[in-house]
Parts: sequence; C-alpha cells; structure tokens
Amino acid sequence: MKPLFRILATLLLLAAPSLASAQLAPIDTTGGRYYRPVFAAVTVTKDVAYGAATTYLGTTQQLLLDLYQPTGDTVKRRPLIIFAHQGGFVTGSRIDDYMVSICTRMARLGYVAASIEYRLGFPLTGIARPADTVGVAQAAIRAMQDMRAAVRFFRQDAATAKAYRVHSSYIVVGGSSAGAFAALETGYLDKASEVPAYVGLAALGGIEGNGGNAAYSSAVAAVLNLSGATENPSIIEAGNAPLCSVHGTFDATVPYLQGKIGSLLPPKYVYGSGRLNPRATAVGIRNTLRTFKGAGHIPFESNASYADTTFWTIRDFLRPILRLTGTALAARPASAAAPIAQAYPLPARDYVQLALPPTWRELGPADLLDMTGRVVRRLAPTAQSWQVPRGALAAGIYSLRFAGQAPVRVVFE
Repeated sequence: MKPLFRILATLLLLAAPSLASAQLAPIDTTGGRYYRPVFAAVTVTKDVAYGAATTYLGTTQQLLLDLYQPTGDTVKRRPLIIFAHQGGFVTGSRIDDYMVSICTRMARLGYVAASIEYRLGFPLTGIARPADTVGVAQAAIRAMQDMRAAVRFFRQDAATAKAYRVHSSYIVVGGSSAGAFAALETGYLDKASEVPAYVGLAALGGIEGNGGNAAYSSAVAAVLNLSGATENPSIIEAGNAPLCSVHGTFDATVPYLQGKIGSLLPPKYVYGSGRLNPRATAVGIRNTLRTFKGAGHIPFESNASYADTTFWTIRDFLRPILRLTGTALAARPASAAAPIAQAYPLPARDYVQLALPPTWRELGPADLLDMTGRVVRRLAPTAQSWQVPRGALAAGIYSLRFAGQAPVRVVFE
C-alpha cells in the first residue's frame, strides 16, 4: 500500500462510522469454532431486504437475501460470508441447492452466512466489438454493485441496530461461477479506470452503485472465487484482500487459465483462477488455489467429494484470517488518475494502437510488464499515434507504464 494511500485510509477510518469497527479485537477461534460444526442446527431468515436497484429494463428491483445463523449462538460479533449464486447472469437463485448447502455448512461452524439475489438479465444489442459482450460486462457490474450493497447493509446494521451481530471487520464475499465474477469485482475492482469505457460505468451508477447505505464501506476481508474469472488480473493489487479460488482444469464454461466465455453470444475474454492466483502471489497477497484436475465447471455443485473439498478449502483458508487484527478494511480512494494514453483494440492480435497526449515527447520511455510485474519490453514512443507490436509476446494482459503515470492496459489474444 502506498504511503499516501495509508494516510487516506487512516483518515477515513477515523472519520467514517462505517469503519469504526476495524479497531475491534480479532475473532475468537478457540474451542473448535469456525473449524468444527459446533452448532447442530441453523436458523434461516428468508426474504431479508438489503437494498433496491434499477434493472437493465429500467424498473426498480428490491434486493433480497436469505440469512443463515447458528442456532443458539450467543457471540456478539461474528464473521459474515456473503455468497452469490451461479447462472451466467441470466438465471439462478439464492435458494439454489449449493447456496443452501454451503451457507448451512458455514453457519454450523459459527459463521453468519447470507445467500443474496442480484439483478439478472441483459440486452442482446449494443455489442461494441467482437471479443466482448457489452451486456455480459454490464450484468457483471450490476451484480458487483448488488454484492457491495449487501456488504454495506450489514456494515450499517453492525454500526446501528446490531440485529445480525456481524463483526464489520470480517465480512467475506464469495460466489459460484457468475457469482464469483461479482465477488472478484467486489474485492478487487476499485477504480473506474479499471472498467473498459464501452461498459458505460457512470451510467450504471459507478463502482458502488445505488443500492443503499452509501455512507458505509463495501471493503471486504477476503474473496472466495469458485469457478470464476475476471476481465483483468491486474485489478488485483498489493494490499488487497486475500483470495481463495477453487477451479476445475477442464472447465469449458469459465476457463481455468484464460479464454472466451459465451457460446451463443458474442464471447467475452476473461482470465480464470489459474491466472488470478499467480497474480495475487506476484503482488504479495495471501492466496489459496484448489485445483480439481480434469474437472469441469462448478463440480462442487453436483459432486459430494468436490463439495467437501471446497468446503474444507474455504474453512481452512478463512480461519487464520479471523485471528488477525484489523483484517483488510482498506478504504477505497474516491478517484484515481486516468491512464495517460488510450489503447485499442483490446484484445489485439498483432499490435495495439496507442493515442498519446500532445505532450507525448515529454513522457520518456515506457516499460511493458506482464501480469506478474516482470518487465518484458522497454519501449519509447515515436509519434502521438503509436503502435505497440506484439512480436513474440504470449497471449495475456500487459501493463504499459510511463514514469509517474497511471498504467495503460494492453491485451493480446
């Protein structure tokens, strides 16, 4: 975390009531709690309204969740896991079998667990370029906004009524497939410049959205990525929350490494767990990657053995985090500098075209870095309209960095 960012985070922690709980003591994990199923029963509260937001059709949708709590629990401040279901942003439900199962199992350990619904659907028009489906990207943003609204809802309750007895420093987000896309963006997408312009982020309500409780933070303590992916591994940066991923290596729906998703729709290029967790390692983020060799998409939803392994992976990943003081409540900067150049097309096959500012001669040379942060090429602009040739570079995401400027994203397919 950069020094200025630390200062801003400290000021926000002192000023914002939503973050005051970051000063509380870590979670008590003694007596087998959060490791063994110490609770025999789970109490489920259905249809809890956590916010409201506008659908892609322009109507207002009330956002609901089902809450799972260990029956008879007397602990006053408990960690929370917010889960989002699979379904490709067009189907699925908060009462899907896997959501019910994983929430129940985590609640028996002592967690509070929430299975949320989020806005589904997207138009099939407005496609901007052959490698991306605008509707899918926008649907992922809406899902992220709704998950953030759920985080803020519980943080608001923790600061006021305390009805759910959630410890606001220990809120974790996770999801399966499409829900994992939402969780990854909730945990790591924190700057408007990280969202492609064609998505129209501002018109969608920005990163946070308008789901409610805007005065509270949507920062999270950890991210659970179950067969998910994201458009850009570089959104995972030093100082971000820890990452736990579970993914089948033969996943033909959401690639384990990288590739295009969508079959009947114009495809969207994404990067799966096999790329995201190495990125987390490269920038110093604690992470776990559970690989199911030879398994397809979301195998834990239909195979009991995979379901058990996924549950144990989540359990073992989260428990040490609960013993840390002030876990991952980094405040998000209100804004970030835009890149000095515009790059297109993305992804590119042979070269990326750069549109530089009129002062391009003053920029000096630039480093092209791969997603591990390794410099793969040193470049110097020769004109305001300038091409970066691919040459022998492998397919993937790169970052073009001029000294003192925000990085420019470059993608080769």
